[in-house]
Amino acid sequence: MHWIFLAIAIVFEIAFALGTNATRGFTRLWPSVLTLLAAAGGIFTLGLALRTLDVGVGYTVWTGIGSVGTVTLGALVYKERITPAKVASFAAIIAGVVLLKLAAGQ
Repeated sequence: MHWIFLAIAIVFEIAFALGTNATRGFTRLWPSVLTLLAAAGGIFTLGLALRTLDVGVGYTVWTGIGSVGTVTLGALVYKERITPAKVASFAAIIAGVVLLKLAAGQ
């Protein structure tokens, strides 16, 4: 169940990051409200996942996969460019998350 909570937390993390851009410095009401709700949801569900997961594994997976998802969706939603260096960085993040998970035995 902890991996399900972590997956939900990652979705909230991506929504928070993308939403922060949409708030235009928290000057737009509804994007700001949704962004703050996403932040709260992400922290709450991360906390549920960390009841069982090691904090090092849970937090690293949350931020790592959240970062990859944010850059990927940022390219789709905000037309941001994905460069070869970004792709190499994605690969390094994903490899690091997999190795950390394997090393922790979770």
